[in-house]
Parts: sequence; C-alpha cells; structure tokens
Amino acid sequence: MGARPGRNSETWTIDGDGLNDVTFYGGIETGRTLFREVSKKAKPLPHFSATMLLTDLPTLFADSYSIALDTQLMTIDSVEPTAFLGQKGIRFAFTFSRLNEEVRRKGEAVAAIVDGKLYMITFEAPDVFYFQRDQPAYRAIVTAATIAR
Repeated sequence: MGARPGRNSETWTIDGDGLNDVTFYGGIETGRTLFREVSKKAKPLPHFSATMLLTDLPTLFADSYSIALDTQLMTIDSVEPTAFLGQKGIRFAFTFSRLNEEVRRKGEAVAAIVDGKLYMITFEAPDVFYFQRDQPAYRAIVTAATIAR
C-alpha cells in the first residue's frame, strides 16, 4: 500500500513494511476512505461516516483492508471499549494473511471519532516473533498520542 496508504494516513516501520508497521489515520472525514481507491468501479472501498457507531469501525477497517490487500483472509478477533485521545474509543485485534503468502499476521487497532472525524492507530506484524516483540512499543505510542491543534 505504500508509506501513505491514504490521504490522511502515514505508516511507520522499524524493520520493514512486511515485518512490522504502525499506521496513523488522522482526521478522516465523512465520505472519505481509509485507503486510496484500488478500483472505484469494480471494488469500491467503504466510506467513513461521522454517524457510525464505534462498533462499526472494526468492520470498516476489515472491509477496507480486504479490498486494498485483495484478501478475504481477515478476521476481527476481539473488540473492546477503551479510552483514546481523551474520548470513548474502541480497541480491536485482527488477524490476516496477504494473498499468496503463508505468513499469518496479527494486528491491533484503536480508534475514536473526535469532532466528527476518525482517528485511528493500527499495528500489524507477523504472528511469529515481531508482533509480541513490538506490541508494547505500539501501545506506548497509543497512550502518548494526542491531536495537534
């Protein structure tokens, strides 16, 4: 997907995109997608709406990822309420495999809707070694996150 998967997002990695990455989604507005459109006509991406419930966000993410990565091998494993950016938010865990790869990847995300815009931070890495090693650093980023105004 590249270092900037969408208009209001940015990806960071320590060891390389295939090994671990943290993606920041900042201020996604109503009517916008999380990622760049792959094929607007053949495979349109779902759009965020400020009227979505927090519990809709994991599905928005999973459906977007499935289209962007061209994989149906994605599941949301757990969903729980959490505080994020001083707001009511949601934390969810997911697993997936990329098309034509045998590596199982795990991920975690936190999201909140602030002033009608979506803010989310996701982390993903191969289940073997990298996810467990880097999850504490990801969670520290989430805890320290603020919105620059």
